[in-house]
Amino acid sequence: MIAETVCSAVSAAGLGIAVVTAYRGRFLAAARLAAYSLVPVGLVLTGVVGWLADTALSPTAWAGFGVLGAAWLLFTGTRAVERRRGTTGAERKPARRAEREAAPAAPAPPLGGTTAGPSARPSTARPTPRSADASEDFGDIEAILKKHGI
Repeated sequence: MIAETVCSAVSAAGLGIAVVTAYRGRFLAAARLAAYSLVPVGLVLTGVVGWLADTALSPTAWAGFGVLGAAWLLFTGTRAVERRRGTTGAERKPARRAEREAAPAAPAPPLGGTTAGPSARPSTARPTPRSADASEDFGDIEAILKKHGI
């Protein structure tokens, strides 16, 4: 009974604000306010407010919400894992093939330009300035693009 009274008061206040807004010439905003104001009364008339009041005080209903939450967590967790590794073998095979093709032929040197071993020293090699070898670099790029059909 209290919930219905509160919903009716909220709707009446909202409709009053909508009338003032329409008086100021903002008819679109007034119509939107009137729509929002009628929602609480509609919920009371359909019985949703009474159902919510009964549900809020029921331990069985809260246990049901807990079970639904656990089901939702399981569903989203399994979907995340499924998307991360692919769902079928047909989807995993192209992904593995792409990883093999994208992997470099030789292992990358460690960061800092050092070599393996206890007597490793940092590399002091300076980058070489661009020269006529730049055209060879473009040839390599063209070969890669042709290989991928671009």
